[in-house]
Amino acid sequence: MDARVKESHLDPVTLEVIRNALPAISNEMAVDLQRTSYNMIIYEVRDFCTALVLPNGDLVSQNVGGVSHFIADLGVMITDAMQHYEKEGFQPGDVLISNHQRVAGQHLNNVCIHMPYFYKGELLMFAIVRAHWIDVGGSSTGFGAGLTVADPWLEGLQLDQLKIYRGGEVDETLYRVISDNIRYPESSLGDMKSQMAACRLALRRLDELFDKYSRDTVLAAIQQIFDETEQKCRNVVSTFPDGVYEAESVLDDDGVLKGEPVRFHAKVTIKGGSMIIDHSQSSGERRSAMNSRTLAAPRIAYKALTAPHEPVNEGSFRALKCIIPEGNMMMARYPAPMAHWSIVLPMVVDTIVAALAKAIPERVPAAHFGLMGNNGVFFGVNPKSKRRFVISASGGGGWGGRPTEDGESAAVTVCQGDVRNSSIEELEMKSPVLIHTRGLRKDSGGPGKFRGGLGSTMHIRNLSEGRWNMERPRRQNCPPWGLDGGLAGEAGTKMLKKPGDDKFVSVDLSRHLVPNDSEVMIHAGSGGGWGDPLARDTERVQWDVIEGLVSAESARKHYGVVLNPDESIDQAATAALRKEMASQRAHA
Repeated sequence: MDARVKESHLDPVTLEVIRNALPAISNEMAVDLQRTSYNMIIYEVRDFCTALVLPNGDLVSQNVGGVSHFIADLGVMITDAMQHYEKEGFQPGDVLISNHQRVAGQHLNNVCIHMPYFYKGELLMFAIVRAHWIDVGGSSTGFGAGLTVADPWLEGLQLDQLKIYRGGEVDETLYRVISDNIRYPESSLGDMKSQMAACRLALRRLDELFDKYSRDTVLAAIQQIFDETEQKCRNVVSTFPDGVYEAESVLDDDGVLKGEPVRFHAKVTIKGGSMIIDHSQSSGERRSAMNSRTLAAPRIAYKALTAPHEPVNEGSFRALKCIIPEGNMMMARYPAPMAHWSIVLPMVVDTIVAALAKAIPERVPAAHFGLMGNNGVFFGVNPKSKRRFVISASGGGGWGGRPTEDGESAAVTVCQGDVRNSSIEELEMKSPVLIHTRGLRKDSGGPGKFRGGLGSTMHIRNLSEGRWNMERPRRQNCPPWGLDGGLAGEAGTKMLKKPGDDKFVSVDLSRHLVPNDSEVMIHAGSGGGWGDPLARDTERVQWDVIEGLVSAESARKHYGVVLNPDESIDQAATAALRKEMASQRAHA
């Protein structure tokens, strides 16, 4: 920070105005992007993030509800651009495009557009938008190239800090290269222009803010906001008992080395208001595309534990030290494939939180379904319109039961912010599919004093030939765990039935060609239960049965609640059964 900023007078009222103005700019960017984008994954599902970042990579503000797992990877994009071009290499009107895995550390569909902000000729900030394009060439259609893709060149176009606009003039050659190598240029390039519009809006709003309060005042406010945010987080962590806490989880395999577990280990050290999250003992780089290069998991866990309702900025993470060594699957070295970079992150967050169950038992929930990629992607050519189509069908999974209440049902993961489930009407209107059902999976939530949330199920029939991506959730051997006596929730699964088949069969496939009238079932995982199921209020169990969330058989088997044919509680039989179950458990 230079002397002018240090000496700037900053009164409390001005500080509060600027504190709220900066996130408001990011939020307005998000609205602009959502209203003008072409791609349902952006305007409907909201798979994007808008932010302001200082030239040194410090995060100034991010839109509320922005995709959580993007927060760790925006600053590195800006610092890399600064190293690439240096400060003198930028000018007003520049627009950079980048998705390269050597820096971004994620699948190529997540494309960054960023613009430098100059105030009176001085580079002060960058506006940046990361958004999910439905295609970037190669095997990228939909949500990425799949677990078994061998390298980034097969995934799609790699764009490494390229200037699509230089001083306000478009690079026609680069524009044509991108257009000629993607399957949906109208959609993807339309989204790119929406990202640019959101960034330009941010530059105008920054002009207004700096003009009103001056350069020195705004920059001083930003540093003060960072300092105060850091202290708030330290104050929360200082209430946790000092110590070293550990937890571990595993995936069945990585999709390439079948049967070889993938290990996630979290070691959390609390000392005097600071926190260290160490993933050194997690699995190394994979041959599958499950790799990433990101600090997202520990940052998301830390933010959720310290200030989940506060706006995020660089101060949110100053008191956190993340240890993920080079060569770890979450700090993989380019060109390790990363098409499914995000699939494991929610499970890693759960593992970090579970490590603190003994330290802060009153705050730690059971595990949620914890894997991204519970969706199915279907794409092809519509036989009527002769136009290419792609859909992403998702329904959400269950969250873990908590010390005070049941887990949420059919929600997105902790890493996805305000991402929403795909609209049935939108899917059917724009693509040749019929959604037979989308609902909750009865009995899927882990039993407990507070039940785990239910996963969803979708039954879809495709009305034309096309290709499905439906990779198996790999949690059969480590389903979402319960806590304090709660039982595990159910893992997800994906199933296919082709015309002429008698039944659905479990599948694990990518870009798989299926004929017209094939059907798929997508079952999302659920949340684990919290607390002893026999301690659950009997009327809660009865209500779950009436609502169709729990079967009468499960009520009896797991909760010891006996219901009459009219679904009233048989009080005598319930008391006797619960006493018998408790006795059997005590002697087990």
